[in-house]
Amino acid sequence: MSFKENELCLLANREMPYGRHKGTVLIDLPEHYVVWYFNQGLPDTELGRLLKLLYEIKVNGLEYLVRPLKAR
Repeated sequence: MSFKENELCLLANREMPYGRHKGTVLIDLPEHYVVWYFNQGLPDTELGRLLKLLYEIKVNGLEYLVRPLKAR
């Protein structure tokens, strides 16, 4: 899987734009929600690519790599 350098920063700072978790920073989304969304099929958009990367990070327990990138 390939990703752009800034995508980790986006995961740490971009908010979910809609749905039950609207306003939640992507890295803070519950793992069960990310897994559910992944299984439903992700949109072919920037958000979909970010959620795919987030899925890989969450299921492999790598959130600690992204959390330090959160804006203060």
